[in-house]
Amino acid sequence: MINDLEYNTEREHLIIPEYGRHLQKMINYAKELPTKEERNKVSKAIISVMGNLQPHLRDVPDFQHKLWDQLFIMADFELDADSPYPQPLKDELQARPEPLTYPQNHPKYRFYGNNIKTMIDVANTWEEGELKDALIYTIANHMKKCFLNWNKDTVEDDVIFDHLFELSGGKINLKNSDEDLSDSTSLMRGKKKYSKKQGHKKSNSNRNRKRY
Repeated sequence: MINDLEYNTEREHLIIPEYGRHLQKMINYAKELPTKEERNKVSKAIISVMGNLQPHLRDVPDFQHKLWDQLFIMADFELDADSPYPQPLKDELQARPEPLTYPQNHPKYRFYGNNIKTMIDVANTWEEGELKDALIYTIANHMKKCFLNWNKDTVEDDVIFDHLFELSGGKINLKNSDEDLSDSTSLMRGKKKYSKKQGHKKSNSNRNRKRY
C-alpha cells in the first residue's frame, strides 16, 4: 500500500485548481475520444458539471461563455470540440501586458510632490481675477505646509514665493505681495490635533480592558 501512494507533487499540474483533479481527468478523457461527436457530447456534460461546481457564476453575464473558455484553457487548447462561442486564443491569454509608464520627471523640490507642478500649470491657464489669485495663494499655502512637513521648522514666505516663481517659469510672482501666507502654527495645527486624537483613543482602549 505504501508503494501505491501518490503525492500531489507527482501528479499532473492543475491549470484551474478550483475545479479539482477529477474534472481535469474528465477533460483529459474527452481529449482522447476518437470521434468529434463523442467529444462534443462529453464536453457538454463537463460544462454542466462545471456550472454546478461554480454556482456563483450564474449571475455573471455570459455565464456559459466563461465556462466554455475555462474548458478549453484546462484542456490546454487541445480539445477538438464544437463550442457555441469563439474559442479563446492561447497566444492572447499568455501574452504579457505592456509595461506601465511611470513618471520620469525628477522635480528639484521633491518635498512639494509631483502634483504641485500640475496645480501651478493649471493656475497659469486661468484668466486674471479674484479666482486665480485665490488659487495661487492656496497653492502657496499648500507649498508652505509641505515645506514644514519636510523641515519641521519655520520658513519665511519669501522662500515659498521664490520657489513658486521658479516652478511657474516666472509667470507667478508674489515677491512684492503685501499679503502674507498662513502662519506656520495654523498650518501644522491640524496635524497636531490629529496626533493628539489618536493618543486619546489609545488611552480609552486601554482603560476599558479587563484587569485580572
